[in-house]
Amino acid sequence: MDLSKYNLKRNFNSTNEPKGEIKKSKNELIFVVQKHAASHLHYDFRLEMNGVLKSWAIPKGPSMNPGEKRLAIMVENHPYSYKDFEGTIPEGNYGAGNVIVWDNGTYTLADEQKTESVETKFKSGLQNGHLSFILNGKKLKGEFALVRLKIKQKNAWLLIKKEDEFASETDILNANKSVISNLTLEEIGKSFSQ
Repeated sequence: MDLSKYNLKRNFNSTNEPKGEIKKSKNELIFVVQKHAASHLHYDFRLEMNGVLKSWAIPKGPSMNPGEKRLAIMVENHPYSYKDFEGTIPEGNYGAGNVIVWDNGTYTLADEQKTESVETKFKSGLQNGHLSFILNGKKLKGEFALVRLKIKQKNAWLLIKKEDEFASETDILNANKSVISNLTLEEIGKSFSQ
């Protein structure tokens, strides 16, 4: 679980993104979803594991509807401290654009077996191309799965909501404000440009 790709892609003299350092939660594992208006609007879905945030870019954003499978492209690990990052990544930098923390909370792996550590089960799920987990966020709740597509592009996955009491056909993306600052992407851009 390394951060070298993250660090190589960034010039910390010109972006206020956090430097890549390994850190962990004291108790429960966290997840975060950042809405990111880079060259294309997308949502960055991140799961904490072994001191980093494993990350997937979701072009259409997450859905609470089990019938809507969302493409999720696995990207470089991000540092744990990225969980609170909001603001504007300046032009000329990788991922330039506005970022808000669209959702955050804790997660557990679904069907956790006591014989395996969470880290072992997570690593096995990544290798096998299937991770099941339960989110306890402010917006996203219930069981989800990340399933790797069997195509040449090995970093292509699907994020799928499982059928449970939290499943809904309501478009969760209409809740478009940050769970930290209560600002939209446009508002965060204005506040950082002043």
